[in-house]
Amino acid sequence: MDYRTRRSRGTEQLQYWTMRQILLVALFMHHRCLDLNGAAAETTELERIDSCGTRCSQGLQCKTKPSYFLPTQRQCSPEALNTSVSHNISLSTVMSCEGRQKCSLHLRVKTVLQLNESINGLYICTVTVGMMQNCQTVSFTRSSRARVSGQQVEVVNDCTEVSPSQRVQVTVITMFSSCSNSWTSTYKVPECTKEDLRRHVTECITGRISYNIKPERKELSITVSDMLEDHNYNLRLCYKGFICVGTGASTVIKKEEPVKTSTLVYSRPLPCLCIEGWSAVTDAPRVRVCPFKDHLKELWFGITFDPEEETLSWEPRCPVTAVVALCQIREGDICEDLPHASQNVSRNKITFTEVDPHPQLCVKFTVGSQSWTRCPFAHGKFKAWELVVSGQLGHEEVTIMSGIAATFSVALCVKSPGTDAYQITKTHTVHVEKNKGVGLNLAEDLCNSCVQVRRLGVKFAAKVIHCVQRCNQTPLLNDVIGSQASWDLTWVVAPAGVCLAAVIIFALVLHVMLTVYRRMKQKRNEDEKQKDPACDCVVPVLQSHLDGGILTPHQLLCGNTEKANLISE
Repeated sequence: MDYRTRRSRGTEQLQYWTMRQILLVALFMHHRCLDLNGAAAETTELERIDSCGTRCSQGLQCKTKPSYFLPTQRQCSPEALNTSVSHNISLSTVMSCEGRQKCSLHLRVKTVLQLNESINGLYICTVTVGMMQNCQTVSFTRSSRARVSGQQVEVVNDCTEVSPSQRVQVTVITMFSSCSNSWTSTYKVPECTKEDLRRHVTECITGRISYNIKPERKELSITVSDMLEDHNYNLRLCYKGFICVGTGASTVIKKEEPVKTSTLVYSRPLPCLCIEGWSAVTDAPRVRVCPFKDHLKELWFGITFDPEEETLSWEPRCPVTAVVALCQIREGDICEDLPHASQNVSRNKITFTEVDPHPQLCVKFTVGSQSWTRCPFAHGKFKAWELVVSGQLGHEEVTIMSGIAATFSVALCVKSPGTDAYQITKTHTVHVEKNKGVGLNLAEDLCNSCVQVRRLGVKFAAKVIHCVQRCNQTPLLNDVIGSQASWDLTWVVAPAGVCLAAVIIFALVLHVMLTVYRRMKQKRNEDEKQKDPACDCVVPVLQSHLDGGILTPHQLLCGNTEKANLISE
């Protein structure tokens, strides 16, 4: 065998061993993962038992019988306890099943102790609320005690049936020949929320509800799975609170139906509106699913107002922890809270008294960091008064129109530069009769000033502000001067306009007359060129008289009068 052949075979062997090691590592990791998955699965399911009973360590024979009373106990001396100590008592829950959905729960009591011939046996007692004490006696035979004396033994009892979520007080008493030693603890049985219980324990089976929302039709399409076999299933809509109060929408899914689906109609998607389902058996557990639990905005409706009492109220349709406050809407949809106008609410009705129903007055609801604003008077249905502005910009007239007899605070104010704050310069009180109006005299107002109006005699009222954008009848002296200057300017401009119109008319008339004169002169010249040369005169006007039926010239302007007379004859 040459060198190249030996080298090639050595390389092949190295590759073989490398692949083998990789496969071994992969198999190890695979089994390790299976072990981990199995351990995880074990933690989610309870241990199953075929039958309950008491089991002792190999070599120790024990007998169990029921007992209705605890034995008379006598405290052991420390020396006796040092020679034989009971320890490592553990409590757990196991499951015994007769079918897929017919399983029961049992309490397992596991005791580990150092046995000697002076220990006769154990008492295991359980007590639950509303139930009688249940005790069992576990006794050791004399021969088996002698056989395993000095060894560590284990006693397991799992014949105490328990219910989900139950609290059990467990007492384990070690009986010596001349005394006893007791151990007591409280154990909580797993709840029905545990997946294993929900699927297999009859009293925990509620069924699984899934849904599909159809908002355009206000319908909930519901599907039920894992429901209790051989029983009908009930579905309904309810409002969740201390209890779930039904809305009237309900249905029954028959056990014979192959597809467990149904449809329920709702009116409003409130956060406390839930789908409730339960098997049609006595005291069946129920499951609730709330499809609209995040729809908090649906709660801020139902604000009512009594115009006679001037009382605003709101009652939550669902339990909610919120802060309700009155506020005034400003530019940019910012609602400023009114002072001392907020209340905390959870379930009870809230009320604000002596409220002025102005369109700018709103209600703000706050939950955590979220806020919603509703303005119940924005439509003007309960409008008690309003500020009416008429006239042109710069010459505005402001009037308070009121549908009730009320008193108002009218304040002249100026907006601070660069801020949204207003500085009040003067305040007046104005009384307005029912269905009448009162004009506000702003003669003392300044340029770019504002008027702030607020109704008096109520606790919660909006402050309505109107600002004059131009100089509007500023101080009284300037008002008079401005008015006089306006009239003087009128007397100057009006005559000037009349004179200018007269000049224009005169010029037009003169132009027409000159045009007519030129045309007449031109025509006269043309006539002179066409007349008879023997006569150098023209008869401009011929007045005729009827004289004996003969027409004679009244006046001749021609120079040859004789010739003219001859012709006349």
